[in-house]
Amino acid sequence: MSNSPNQNEMPTKYEPKQAEAKWYPFWRDNGYFKAERNPDKTPFTIVIPPPNVTGNLHIGHALNNTLQDIMIRFKRMQGFDALWLPGMDHAGIATQARVEGKLREEGLSRHDLGREKFVETVWEWKEKYADIIREQWTKMGLSLDYSRERFTLDEGLSHAVREVFVRLYEKGLIYRGKYIINWDPATRTALSDIEVEYKDVQGALYHLRYPLADGSGYIEVATTRPETMLGDTAVAVHPDDERYQKLVGKTVILPLVGREIPIVADDYVDREFGSGAVKITPAHDPNDFELGRRHQLPQILVMDESGKMNENAGEYQGQDRFECRKNIVRDMQEKGILFKIEEHMHSVGHSERSGAVVEPYLSTQWFVKMGPLAEQAIEDAKSKQGVKFVPDRFEKIYLHWIENVRDWCISRQLWWGHRIPAWYCDSCGDMIVAREDVHECPNCGSQDIRQDNDVLDTWFSSALWPFSTLGWPEETEDMKHFYPTDVLVTGYDIIYFWVARMIFTALEFTGKNPFEYVLITGLVRDAEGRKMSKSLGNGVDPMEVIEKYGADAMRFMLATGCTPGNDQRFRWERVESARNFANKIWNASRFALMNMEGFTYDEIDISSNLGIADQWILHRLNETVKETSRLLDSFEYGEVGRVLYNFIWDELCDWYIEVAKLPLYGEDEAAKKTTRSVLAYVLDQTMRLLHPFMPFITEEIWQHLPHKGESLITASWPKYRPELVNEESVKQMSLLMDVIRSVRNIRAEVNVPMSKKIELLIKATNEETLSYLENGRQYIERFCNPEVLKISMDLDAPEKAMSSVLTGAELYLPLAGLIDIEQEVGRLEKELATLNAEVERVQKKLANKGFVDKAPAQVIEQERAKEKDYLDKQAKVQARIQELKG
Repeated sequence: MSNSPNQNEMPTKYEPKQAEAKWYPFWRDNGYFKAERNPDKTPFTIVIPPPNVTGNLHIGHALNNTLQDIMIRFKRMQGFDALWLPGMDHAGIATQARVEGKLREEGLSRHDLGREKFVETVWEWKEKYADIIREQWTKMGLSLDYSRERFTLDEGLSHAVREVFVRLYEKGLIYRGKYIINWDPATRTALSDIEVEYKDVQGALYHLRYPLADGSGYIEVATTRPETMLGDTAVAVHPDDERYQKLVGKTVILPLVGREIPIVADDYVDREFGSGAVKITPAHDPNDFELGRRHQLPQILVMDESGKMNENAGEYQGQDRFECRKNIVRDMQEKGILFKIEEHMHSVGHSERSGAVVEPYLSTQWFVKMGPLAEQAIEDAKSKQGVKFVPDRFEKIYLHWIENVRDWCISRQLWWGHRIPAWYCDSCGDMIVAREDVHECPNCGSQDIRQDNDVLDTWFSSALWPFSTLGWPEETEDMKHFYPTDVLVTGYDIIYFWVARMIFTALEFTGKNPFEYVLITGLVRDAEGRKMSKSLGNGVDPMEVIEKYGADAMRFMLATGCTPGNDQRFRWERVESARNFANKIWNASRFALMNMEGFTYDEIDISSNLGIADQWILHRLNETVKETSRLLDSFEYGEVGRVLYNFIWDELCDWYIEVAKLPLYGEDEAAKKTTRSVLAYVLDQTMRLLHPFMPFITEEIWQHLPHKGESLITASWPKYRPELVNEESVKQMSLLMDVIRSVRNIRAEVNVPMSKKIELLIKATNEETLSYLENGRQYIERFCNPEVLKISMDLDAPEKAMSSVLTGAELYLPLAGLIDIEQEVGRLEKELATLNAEVERVQKKLANKGFVDKAPAQVIEQERAKEKDYLDKQAKVQARIQELKG
């Protein structure tokens, strides 16, 4: 291991760029990110949701990755054998579309290059963007084990994909057939159901008259897609619809085409909708397809793969589908076939990738039979051993989907991806599905064979990610040690796309769930709550945030702004606030280190000669350790941030470090040593607690502290220490802080600066309070700056004085000549109004039978204690008002 690049002196100002440039290479190059595969350590595994190699990471990636890094750093420090496995996804449709777009700018298409050359071009794209993504991971401070980085098209994962395909095919769970699928005419490929986004679109309902072939009249039908009528092969009515029972078995003449088509009866038809008769186009509608199969109707495709009308469209051949719609509507109006058009709002499917209107399209595709896989997953989800969703409401969403899952169309008409491992023999017509490339037909020995042109849906390979990345199907050492993984962090928008499919495949091929927990994150929206998008131009580049404020500020802002499953809004002022927090920590640490020059780790002693403030800060640190660890294990990162922020800013920086100046600037060497010990210990432990959130600044500060070990990244996580519990010190410090705050507030109210001496009288209401005040006299003198300080249980309230009522004490500041009596009465009356409201609130709560019967005894006791405290303060304020008025 190389030496850490720490400096002798801390600069006056924290410079994020310098720290980030220094510490990341130090951690990475010294192997601190690498999991050990140590049999004596409990493994903790996260596989990164692999980003697509389509472009730069966005702010959503930054949130997702930050949460994973917090988790892995926390577990690493706790002593787990922590593996965070990185990788990237080839993202078939998206990446191919980006590369084809780039080619179009050069006046080329993929067909100009040919398959082999085109795939080479996409690999070059992948290498470029993979480097960019790694650089962005570096900038974010992600402690990824790069030695295990994977890509969905690398050799090992491709082997796993083929193995899964062949096994499912051999079990009869993968099949090939003609079905109506979702077709994207823009990218010319099939889409699975969940790659289709439905949007409400204002369209039209076209009412048509189809003449009966016997000349006895006509039958009315309605459609939203008149261009598909060219492929109609029947008209259907409900078998119990008396209006049409005599027509069943007759035929109609298909307008514009002249083809004679039958009238059939089927329960699918809704008698109440429209005329009760529907046109049937089996090649262009999924419901018509099923009805057509029941009635053995022909399937006539009238469009090609680009959405243009084909040779079956007659005179409309070559027209775009929407152009054809306009022309057909015009022609049918002229011929009197179309007799009514009414506005109609309906849900239209759009390609999630290209935005094009999806066309239901009859096509030969490959499918996974989901029924048997879903049964296994449903059984698992309902057992106590199932994957746990955080928050658990998402488990119902997941379960609802798998209980209603349809067969999964897995073939895509692309060149970039895992090519389907099926070969066709042109000599004997045989089809061979195999793990290895086939060069000769095993049936007839012919070499006149060709591989299926299609590739697999990207999600097919992503579904194997938790175990294929660890070496499956081989029983590798990594697979034995690190699988199943522990947590998956992902957005709610891909529960169906990815999470469900990982669970299906893991149960089928490993017999285990792929992870124990799924932490669902929300979206990062803009300041107005809108979804970030290119069209709105409201996206935020995480690299811009880091450039401006540093990685730590961005990480802390994102992590502490989220609650599981909920969206958050990105606001620059929140990043600035996180940056200010970093500066506060830096300045406080710098002050402490300036006052412990030459102090060594071995000199730290927090067991003897402790003052009230020392005991208090150690107690509060101990509580913070306990609470932080609990909340981290519960994935409550926003709450962790609040706990750490309050402890560091309010208690450590604003109180303890200020109090520490007394012994540090004093003459008592023993007290100095104690204060240095406490400061060194508390700062060390605090940097450990904050490290998963803000790794760079904490490493930089920790390296200047008296410490043991090479790096904070591998330092042990703080443990709760029962011997540091000291509730008495909390009572004492709480009282002293209340006194100091109250005096400062009064001074501010009457514009008396801290530099001006005052007379301060404190009346204690009991012996315990009196002893606390006497023990803390030096703090009161230092922070209240009194010329005269009197602490007693036997004090009369002076006339013309500012006052404050505390729990267990009353303060008086005789400020003759500086106080306006009317102003003081007004202030006290405001305070009394607040107390009256609190008394009323708590008494109403305690009078509520429902609350008293259901609330835990401890909560009720707390409310009663509040009531007593408010009533006590209320009486004292009332008395003081009367005193001043009298």
